[in-house]
Amino acid sequence: MDLQEIRGSLDVIDRQMAELFEKRMGLCAEVARIKAGTGKAVYDGKREAEKLAAISELADDDFAKRDLEELFSQIMTMSRRMQYRILAEGRKAADLGFCAVDELKKKGARVAYQGVEGSYGHGAALQYFGEEGSLYHVPAMEDAMVEVEEGRADFAVLPIENSSAGAVSNNYDLLIRHDVYIVAEIQLPVRHALLGLPGAELSDIRRVYSHPQALMQSSRYLGAHREWQQISAENTAWAAKKIWEDGDIAQAAVASEIAGRLYGLKTLACPINYDENNTTRFIVLSKSPVYRKDAGKVSICFECAHKSGALYNMLGNLIYNHINMLMIESRPIEGRSWEYRFFVDMEGSLGDAGIQNALAGIKAEAAALRILGNY
Repeated sequence: MDLQEIRGSLDVIDRQMAELFEKRMGLCAEVARIKAGTGKAVYDGKREAEKLAAISELADDDFAKRDLEELFSQIMTMSRRMQYRILAEGRKAADLGFCAVDELKKKGARVAYQGVEGSYGHGAALQYFGEEGSLYHVPAMEDAMVEVEEGRADFAVLPIENSSAGAVSNNYDLLIRHDVYIVAEIQLPVRHALLGLPGAELSDIRRVYSHPQALMQSSRYLGAHREWQQISAENTAWAAKKIWEDGDIAQAAVASEIAGRLYGLKTLACPINYDENNTTRFIVLSKSPVYRKDAGKVSICFECAHKSGALYNMLGNLIYNHINMLMIESRPIEGRSWEYRFFVDMEGSLGDAGIQNALAGIKAEAAALRILGNY
């Protein structure tokens, strides 16, 4: 056979396979309707494993056995997603435990943030709540979550991701540990300023204080002044406060301009961070599982089986329902070596049929699923 003849034969086989695929999916649709009437679960892992093992035995070649198993695994996955959709069509919208609201109550809200006044966390809280909220600071990230969880604060504002430094990993772990929900997000541009005492000039500076990450992000500017000693501090706002308290004209801080205004410091240079597009994403946490009716992002976390293709199958629920994934982050599961929990942000609202179908598919097959928020 020449190439054209082979291609012609392949076309014939492809048409036959397409027809058989449609017939198979039609029968699977009937299965879904029967399951809807009996309440039987869509996913039956034991039966699928038995079916795949039997199909692989139909091939003589070891490579063909693996290929057949992979092919039918995908066909079965598509069948399950279709069945979830059919089941959803005959039901009212799923109750996911969240309540839609028109607005979040900001006026008079008690808002906790980590750090001290003048920190970027303080700036993010000011950006979202303005003068309506009653803002106060706590020493640690977890303290802010506990304030919300135990009812002393209505909201907490915490960093979750930086455009250059990446995820704030510890806060992902804390989201699992505490009973709180994401209800909003704030994107705060990072503009590091070199702050000194009111009468200071650049020629006076000998020591610069700041958080190590801020010093790193400003390394190009600071590197041009090798005569300056760089000293690590607890955070940027603490550094600004130290300059104000010490009253030493030879000292400067790398911090936000908000911190400079708060402590009456002079801006000697701004911005000095080399990435002018650097942005930190903050989340707003609440004790109540609510979401604004115009919310457009859903955050979830899930655990899946520790085997080949498990994560692919989880994320396939998003593809099937035409959902755009915005972010994925993995974190080790405590006490289970080399197993991971996955955090996913996706476009949509909990009221969307596609989101509900995707969550139903993930929940049915995941070892654990938690909806972190819709905002």
